[in-house]
Amino acid sequence: MPPKQGRELPSKESALFKAILKLYEHKQYKRGLKQAEQILKKFPEHGETQAMKGLFLSHLNRKEEGYEFVKKGLRNDLMSHTCWHVYGLMHRADKNYDEAIKCYVNALKFDKENMQIIRDLSLLQIQMRNYEGYNETRHTLLSLRPTNKMYWVGLAISYHMLQKYDTALNVLSAFEESLKEQTDNVPDYENSEMLMYKNLVIEESGDYQKALTHLEEIRGKVVDKRGWKEAKARHLLNLGKLAQSEVEYRQLLDQNADCHAYLEGLLKARGLVGDLDGTQLEKAQRLMNELGLKYPRSHIIKRTPLKYVKGEAFHRMLDEYLQPMLRKGVPSLFVSIKDLYTNAEKAKTVEEVVLGYKNSLKANASFSGKAADGAEEPPTAYLWVLYFLAQHYDYKRETKKALECIDEALAHTPTLVELLMTKARILKHGGDSEAAMKTMNKAREIDLQDRFINSKCTKYMLRNDKMEDAEKTITLFTRSESADPLADLTDMQCMWFALECAKSHVRKGEVGRALKRLHQIEQHFCDIYDDQFDFHSYSLRKMTLRAYIDLLRVEDRLRGHPFFYEAATIAVRTYIALYDKPKHAGSGGAGGAEGLSEADRKKAERKARKAALKKSGESAAATETSGTAAANAKVDKDVDGTKFLDANYLDEAEKFARNLLTMSGDRVEAHILGAQVYTRKHKYLLALKSVKRAYALLSKPSASNASPQFAADLHVAAIEFWNAVNAAKEQKAAPVPAPTKGQETAQYPTQSPPLHPTVVTLLDEEIAALFKVATPAAFNTEFSKNAVSSPESALAAAQSGAPITILDSHCSDVKRMSLQTAISIHKGLSSSPIADRTRADKFRDAARTAFPTATYFK
Repeated sequence: MPPKQGRELPSKESALFKAILKLYEHKQYKRGLKQAEQILKKFPEHGETQAMKGLFLSHLNRKEEGYEFVKKGLRNDLMSHTCWHVYGLMHRADKNYDEAIKCYVNALKFDKENMQIIRDLSLLQIQMRNYEGYNETRHTLLSLRPTNKMYWVGLAISYHMLQKYDTALNVLSAFEESLKEQTDNVPDYENSEMLMYKNLVIEESGDYQKALTHLEEIRGKVVDKRGWKEAKARHLLNLGKLAQSEVEYRQLLDQNADCHAYLEGLLKARGLVGDLDGTQLEKAQRLMNELGLKYPRSHIIKRTPLKYVKGEAFHRMLDEYLQPMLRKGVPSLFVSIKDLYTNAEKAKTVEEVVLGYKNSLKANASFSGKAADGAEEPPTAYLWVLYFLAQHYDYKRETKKALECIDEALAHTPTLVELLMTKARILKHGGDSEAAMKTMNKAREIDLQDRFINSKCTKYMLRNDKMEDAEKTITLFTRSESADPLADLTDMQCMWFALECAKSHVRKGEVGRALKRLHQIEQHFCDIYDDQFDFHSYSLRKMTLRAYIDLLRVEDRLRGHPFFYEAATIAVRTYIALYDKPKHAGSGGAGGAEGLSEADRKKAERKARKAALKKSGESAAATETSGTAAANAKVDKDVDGTKFLDANYLDEAEKFARNLLTMSGDRVEAHILGAQVYTRKHKYLLALKSVKRAYALLSKPSASNASPQFAADLHVAAIEFWNAVNAAKEQKAAPVPAPTKGQETAQYPTQSPPLHPTVVTLLDEEIAALFKVATPAAFNTEFSKNAVSSPESALAAAQSGAPITILDSHCSDVKRMSLQTAISIHKGLSSSPIADRTRADKFRDAARTAFPTATYFK
């Protein structure tokens, strides 16, 4: 073997190595690999060449082999910045940003002024929101290249993100000084964006007067004229210069009279916000009448006055608003006024007016009761009135009346797709998912070219647990050349489909498949977050600075999106259920295993496995015959999501719960789930924090926390937490019992470790202050006294130890419940800890009458 080589290569190989670096930049990986191997034939232990070979192998789908060569290169030349840089590139490609940052920091120890490494490091730091480190790196870049515009702007952004507004403005002002030679009279897009970004920084610093002055100074240099006017109107409003702000918002409405933001700005400028008194209501009404005359074609200006008027004026204006819409046949009419239903008086008026239309049109084809000058309304007007009433009654959950209206409309025009879709929605809300699915499918068959109806029908099929029919339907609009249409949906990040599939799998007891879909949604959000990486350099290069700041902020609250919230809550509940009942963890695809005998459960498992094998066999056959595309298709080797069933349930639940608490911390449900997870993990202080926060949120009513179910769930979680703390205080240190054969210790409930005396003292003090009674039983008794107003709370109290008779008053008045509440009550009466067959049967009989279309009670 030749002796160990140094870093320096002979001139020929040195030139070859430089060529290798160029080949990497031009993505010619195969050529680069061949040339790297030429060097390694003569110098087999040259570290930098080994590292480059590993990098090429990684890009040629030989990642494991690539990592081996990069590590060899590092061992042979630990002080090479190239080896560390390559190792960082490998980690960055795998989205392992923390490790990549460590590699870049090590690389800079040996080459402090390498611009490429410093730039790459800065991108990773902003990706990980390490603003302090990003600021230092940007300082270094600017000191090395003070003439580069991107480095000036990057440094300003770093100070902006650190909320050091004055320093950010000083950096931008210093950069502006270097641009003095540019002609001021010629607007330039990049310079314009930089100036508007500077104005944004001034605005966010809170100095609105300075922002307004600066805005006037840069007027001639700004290309985005509308953005400039919006900023001016906003600054004037923030400064309390309402008359001037009104002028600006009126000018903006001239440009776009259907913009909500402009109309809201104008109303704020007139002081017409919040709860308006009588005088303010009159002013608002006069303003809207004025705007209505000026912008007769603006829908938002026609619609907004309905929020401000009451009584007879509301009746008159509603009449003026509805008649043209019904005459024209606007399907979205009900949706546009649905928010008025928060006012019971207005909801009643809407019903009276539209019922009057129905009777008048039926009698003499007129809205007003008599046809003026022989003029009659078109026949379709009656149809759209029926359509509106069907949606109105469905919103009130008066299913019988809603079905009567929609059936009459369908008798009039049986081929109108909107009517069938609305009937399907009514049936869904009435609890008949199968009839809803069939009706939606009938609507789909009327227009097979409509992707929206196709997707809606798929969703209804999934809600009826018809998985195969749903997959066939949704794949009608996937790419025809795709070997696996469902994989195509995953590539398109079609989250609603994955979410509905997960819910269906949970209902069928296919827990592994459900978790697989939920983790798939979580991965989509990871990918969306990772996708911002390229914009860190692109936005600075193109000077789209305001949009870039918006992007960073959107990405920071990404997991607050409703899709992630719903997926995470389902995942946490599923993992908790698996932890509490581990004997069902292995059922995988055997739907409905709970409650079966051991023999029946095994039989169900065998049946599910056979079905999965058959399906995978059919997929393999299809793959085999579908040409080149199919040959490259990935085969799913874990259809049933077994790997998720083999995971540590509480650890996985905690990951989802942590995101919920961080991104949706203003929602009670997130804290309830957090308390449940941390109680089971014996992290009692964190559980206490979640319980306290949940009670604080319940005391401040909001739209997202209005459900009475949350109060009930929180009570159960609080009792559970308190009992667990009491048990932990009595617990002595003891060995954990050995698991039975085939069971993993981590999956099953273990005894809580002994609590530290300081923790015990803190918990006792906080629990006493929070619950204000001595024991969980006493707390449940107090809760029971107030549970009479809510069936959900009564059920929670009974499940926590109160007498089951607390439910009797609610069970005798089923009609006042929602369908979902009635189902929850029946399930509670049918299962432990309060199973009562007699009460359950009696409740079911009453519920059948109250919800005649609900298949659950049949």
